[in-house]
Amino acid sequence: MITKAKRLQDVEEYYFSVKLREVVALRAAGKPIISIAIGSPDLVPSQKVLDVIVDAVQHPKAHGYQSYQGLIEFRTAISNFYKRNYNVALNPENEVLPLMGSKEGIMHISMAFLNEGDEVLIPNPGYPTYTSVTNLVGATPVFYDLTEANSWEPNFDELEKLDLSKVKIMWTNYPHMPTGAPATKELYKKLVAFATAHDILLVNDNPYSFILNDNPISILDVDAADGHVLELNSLSKTFNMAGWRVGMLLGNQELIKTVLQVKSNFDSGMFYGIQQGAIAALNSESDWFAQNNKIYENRRKIVWQILDKLNCSYNKKSVGMFVWAKLPEGIKTDEMVDDLLYNKNIFITPGHIFGSNGEGYIRLSLCIDEQQLTEALSRL
Repeated sequence: MITKAKRLQDVEEYYFSVKLREVVALRAAGKPIISIAIGSPDLVPSQKVLDVIVDAVQHPKAHGYQSYQGLIEFRTAISNFYKRNYNVALNPENEVLPLMGSKEGIMHISMAFLNEGDEVLIPNPGYPTYTSVTNLVGATPVFYDLTEANSWEPNFDELEKLDLSKVKIMWTNYPHMPTGAPATKELYKKLVAFATAHDILLVNDNPYSFILNDNPISILDVDAADGHVLELNSLSKTFNMAGWRVGMLLGNQELIKTVLQVKSNFDSGMFYGIQQGAIAALNSESDWFAQNNKIYENRRKIVWQILDKLNCSYNKKSVGMFVWAKLPEGIKTDEMVDDLLYNKNIFITPGHIFGSNGEGYIRLSLCIDEQQLTEALSRL
């Protein structure tokens, strides 16, 4: 057999890639599994967006290679969206880079700025891809603690005690996944000040700011953010377009230019029709968000009832499309997850897949309709 690359020694197959095969097998065996685990929106984009992409397929230029930077109309729509919703002014010529999903951006940023031996600050708990990509490029993950006692925010006193001489990138993600901790201007200011003081590239991952959140903000709205800060965003959650793979990277033009050096060697541009549909989505009226959030609010109430049945505690002020909950004292995460899967035919996410600080917690998704959530509740 051909030997696999050394870079895979510290990288495992993504948890959901493995676990969903088991769920599929259980369903094939006749088990009526209800999944409350995955953050893939089950709602659909607006009809206007769907109509636009259908029409765009007929465009004579739709089927050729597209610009590595995306259509200028698309970048302008992103820029206008940020100005309208976050009060952030971005030059669509050089401060906006469309991506084929934010996960692609995490890899491109890492390849653009990290060398072997560099260190990367990664939140614990946090999105597992930050760690796997860091390992893939030969850099070293350095985990910083987020705890419920500190409202799932970094402890900056503890961060200052670390040897930061080799740290090149710091990943942050607010509103936070998986805990739902909201973003605040004060937190963003502290993060920017910390990154600037230690000459670290701070990358904020911001796809959840419009889900059950009354105060969407961007880290780019912080004074002095330019030069050390980038922001990732996505249409996946906000506009129910996860399968379209539309993301964006925003910030300092020199940083964007550096990432483009990598990206332009990986793809040949985003499909024209998808870009046109994305433009239509970004130009949506504010009632689009209200309509989506009303559905998520109703679902969340049932999820809270499920967690009450499980004697879990949770924060009703958290935001985003997940509910993060603490298990009763003495119960291990995998015990709860397996008991629900094998005895109640309910699949939920164990908190420890997001880091060691997730042990003792579970995460439930709001991407499942009220009927199935009600059925899950009845099984308890």
